Amino acid sequence: MTTLDRPIALQVLQEAMDRVIATQLPAIGQAARLCADALAADGIIQVFGTGHSRAFAMEIAGRAGGLIPTNQLSVKDVVMYGGADPAEILDPASERDPALAHRVWALHDVRPDDVFLIASNSGINGAVVELAALARANGNPVIAVTSLAHSRSQPSRHPSGRRLLDVADVVIDNCGVPGDAAHQLQTGAMIVPTSTATGVLVAQLINVAVCTDLLDRGIEPPVYVSANVAGGDAHNERLGARYGSRVRLSEP
Repeated sequence: MTTLDRPIALQVLQEAMDRVIATQLPAIGQAARLCADALAADGIIQVFGTGHSRAFAMEIAGRAGGLIPTNQLSVKDVVMYGGADPAEILDPASERDPALAHRVWALHDVRPDDVFLIASNSGINGAVVELAALARANGNPVIAVTSLAHSRSQPSRHPSGRRLLDVADVVIDNCGVPGDAAHQLQTGAMIVPTSTATGVLVAQLINVAVCTDLLDRGIEPPVYVSANVAGGDAHNERLGARYGSRVRLSEP
């Protein structure tokens, strides 16, 4: 039997997503209420992730069918908007530096009614933990999407010893295994990381719950229309004008 006859990847990913559905809906509901509260108060959702967790941030911010008042903070902002040399962020270890969070934060218009949605599979790197700490110190609620199993199995790289899960108001477990990859080959190598697939699931569950909550409050959810359909650009520009530069558009 080949892997095409028995789709191992599908099985592994389906099991991870089933665990999220079985265990994380209460936390996702709490996260959605915080996000809806922020939008109802004219705040926005500030989303951040490094490494492959950027996929989660992209699923939340600036995509068709998603909420318009969402702003992606990114390590690359220090180059694109802060004038840094690209070489500064090409080292994968740069995400371990807490000082990087301060540089990213300074490039965005963060307001008191905003909520932070921060994704990190490991939850241990300095920049991620520090950004969460900055948000909490500023009075902004913090929602974490992380692997509890991985985070609890590794020491923090933040000087305080805290992990992302220690700083957040709400923690959503992506139900991944330590190391992310969840299927072992005969050689011992691990394949099929699950955090991207479960992250997309969590992002869309939050999105739907926020829109439903806003409708229950009598508020029309400000949702992006695809820029690749007629009228999409005009719709997005009209609704996006309310938030101006607070919502920074990403590059194509």
